Amino acid sequence: MEPLADRVRVLLIEDELKIAEFVIAGLSKANFEVKHCDDGESGLRAFEAASYDIVVLDVMLPKLNGFEVLQKIRQANTDV
Repeated sequence: MEPLADRVRVLLIEDELKIAEFVIAGLSKANFEVKHCDDGESGLRAFEAASYDIVVLDVMLPKLNGFEVLQKIRQANTDV
């Protein structure tokens, strides 16, 4: 197994628990490091607080929808 520092970091923003569990299981099996948030606001805070290689983003989210989260991520001028 790769050291934690060498693993690809994924931020999963998904409010449906069964879908999130399925995606987390698959990504973890592929040796990705996954952080899960279940609403747009907490997902955006997580994105701003840490560095991620990939964001997997649902559109229909509570608090902030996926389009609003994506707009704020793009405004941060990031390569994610």
